Amino acid sequence: MAHLLPDQALHASSVVANNAMNRDRNLTGVNSYERVLGFDPLAWIREHESADPGWLDLCCGSGRALLQAATLQVRAELIGVDLVDAFAAGSGPTLIAAPLETWTPHRAFDLITCVHGLHYIGDKLALLGRAVRWLTPGGRFVADLDLTSIRLPDGSPAGRRLTTQLRAAGLVYDTRHRRISCTGPRDLDLPYVYLGADDRAGPNYTGQPAVHSYYRASS
Repeated sequence: MAHLLPDQALHASSVVANNAMNRDRNLTGVNSYERVLGFDPLAWIREHESADPGWLDLCCGSGRALLQAATLQVRAELIGVDLVDAFAAGSGPTLIAAPLETWTPHRAFDLITCVHGLHYIGDKLALLGRAVRWLTPGGRFVADLDLTSIRLPDGSPAGRRLTTQLRAAGLVYDTRHRRISCTGPRDLDLPYVYLGADDRAGPNYTGQPAVHSYYRASS
C-alpha cells in the first residue's frame, strides 16, 4: 500500500495547498463553471429559486465565480469554502478558509458545487456523504469525481461495486464526464473505512497532480 497521509499532513502537502485548479475559473465562458458542470449555475438558481435561495461552492479556489455571480445581482446567499485563503478581491459572497473535513454550514442549499475539488480531498466519500445532506428538498449537488482515485488497500480502484453503491443511494455518476450529482438530500452511508491519502499519485485525467484516497471495505 502507498505511504498514506492523515488529514493534517495532507493539508500541508504542496499538491493540496498549492493547487491552482479553480484560481482563475470564471462563472461562464471558456474556462468556467458553466463549461465544467455542463450548465450555468446562476441560471439554474434563478429557474429554481426558493424563498431563501443559496449556492454553496466547495473548494471554491479564488471565489471568482461567486464574486461574478454577486455582480449580476443574484438574490441567493453565496458561500464559498476553500482550504487556502487565496480569495480574489470583491464583495457579495461569504468566502471561508477552512478544511472541508470539519466545516459545517449553517443552512441548507439549493445548489452545491465542487468543481475539480474532490481531487485534493482525503476522505472523498465522507465529504460526499456530508455535502448531499446539506441540500434543500429540490436542491442540486454536482461535483467532479474521478472514481479511479478511490483505492482499496491493494492499490486497485474501488471500481464497479462503488459505482453501484452510489447509484443505489440515489446519486448519478456520469462516467464520460467523471461527474457525480443528485437532486434532494440523500443519506449516503457507504460500507468503507477511510485509511488515508496518497499525495504522490501523480496527474489524473485533468493533467494536474491529484490525491488518491484509500479505504477498506467494512462489509
